[in-house]
Amino acid sequence: MSNFVFVLDTQKRPLNPIHLGMARKLLTNGKGAVFKRYPFTLILKVEVITTQKPITLKIDPGSQTTGFALLQGEKVIFGAELTHRGQAIKASLESRRSLRRVRRNRHTRYRPARFLNRTRLKGWLAPSLQHRVETTLTWVTKLMKVAPIVSIVQELVRFDLQQLENPEISGIEYQQGVLCGYEVREYLLNKWERKCAYCGVTNTPLQVEHIHPKAKGGSNRISNLCLACEKCNIKKGTQNIEQFLSKKPEVLKRVLSQAKRSLRDATAVNSTRWALLNRLSMIGLPVSTGSGGLTKFNRTRLSLAKTHWLDAACVGNVESLKILTNKPLLIKATGHGTRQMCRTDKFGFPCRYVPRLKFVKGFQTGDIVKAIVTSGKKVGKYVGRVAVRTSGSFNIAASELVSGVSHKYCSIIHRKDGYSYAA
Repeated sequence: MSNFVFVLDTQKRPLNPIHLGMARKLLTNGKGAVFKRYPFTLILKVEVITTQKPITLKIDPGSQTTGFALLQGEKVIFGAELTHRGQAIKASLESRRSLRRVRRNRHTRYRPARFLNRTRLKGWLAPSLQHRVETTLTWVTKLMKVAPIVSIVQELVRFDLQQLENPEISGIEYQQGVLCGYEVREYLLNKWERKCAYCGVTNTPLQVEHIHPKAKGGSNRISNLCLACEKCNIKKGTQNIEQFLSKKPEVLKRVLSQAKRSLRDATAVNSTRWALLNRLSMIGLPVSTGSGGLTKFNRTRLSLAKTHWLDAACVGNVESLKILTNKPLLIKATGHGTRQMCRTDKFGFPCRYVPRLKFVKGFQTGDIVKAIVTSGKKVGKYVGRVAVRTSGSFNIAASELVSGVSHKYCSIIHRKDGYSYAA
C-alpha cells in the first residue's frame, strides 16, 4: 500500500488525495498530468466539483528524523520521514571555526579583533538546531499546498526533563494515571540504548532498575535509574552497585558514567520544541500538542510498529487508526551545495573550478532527469540526478554513473530542492 496521491484542480488548489489506482486512471484517460514527483502530485485538466474532507497534519519532531502523517478522520493516508542534516551543519561550522582560529594565530598584518562584538537576538538557536525548525516548516508548507489541511498536531515534548528529575512537580495524578511510567521508560530506553545496563543483552523485556537500591535509601530520580533484564535485576537484588559489579570494573565505570550522561538528542528536541510551535502558530491553522508519553501510550495500545511516521500518527488524542499506507516517503535533507568557486585537493591546492553559470541548457546540477538516448554508444533509458557541464554533455547518476549524455535527450522530472527522496 503506497501513499495516497495529492491532486490539484486547474487553479492549483488542493483537492482530496486519491488512491493510486484512481490516479493511474486519470493519467491513462488524459484527465490529469503529473505536476510534481515528490510528493507525487497530479493536476487536473478539467474542472471538478468535490466536497473537501478535512485533513489533519501530525508531526513528531525528532533530533535526527521528523515524522509526518496526514489523517482523514481515523484514516492515515500519507506518511513521511524527514532526516535532518544537523550533524553535518555542526561539523561544517567546527571546520570553519578551526580554519578561522588558525588565521587569527598567524602573525601577519594586524586586524582588529571582531569575535567579541556580536550580540544574539532573543530566541536565538544554534544553526544545527535552527535547521531542524526550518526544514520542518518547509515541509509543512509543501504539504499545505497539495492537501486541504485544516489543523496541525505537534508532539511538543518527548521527555519532560524537569518532571523526570523531580516527579513531585506535577502531583500524584502524573504518577498514578494511565500514562504512569511512559515518560520515564521512554527516556531510559533511549538513554540506555534499549539494552541491559549490566550484561548488554538486547531484544528482551527490560525492567526499570535502581542503581543505588531503594531499600538502602536510593531515590526515584532519573539519574538513579537504569534498565536491566530480569535475570540481572533478580541477581542484583538489594546489593550496592559497587558490590554487584566488583569483578567487572569496566562495566561499573560505564554504568556510573552513563547514569550521569544527559541525552543530547532529547536536549535538541527540547531546545527547538517551542520555536517550532511558535512558528506553526503563525501559519494561521489551529495547532494542538501532545506529549511523547501519550504518543507511546497510543502506539502501544494500537499495537503499531515503532517508526517515526507512525509515531506522528499517534500524536495527541487518538481513539483508533486505520492505516491505509505502509510505504512512507523518505526525505533526506542534503543542502544546496556550496558557494566555493575553486575546489581544492586534500592538500589545499586548487584542482578544479566551478562554472560561473549555475544553469546549462535549462538544467542545473542536482536536478532529477529522464534521459532517453536513441543513438550512439549509450542507447537506453536513464533516470537519476544530473551533473551539468558547460559543453552540454552531462553525467547522470542512475543505478550507475553514466557519462557524456547530451542535454538533447534529457527532460526534467524534479527540480533540485535540497532534498533526496526514496519510497
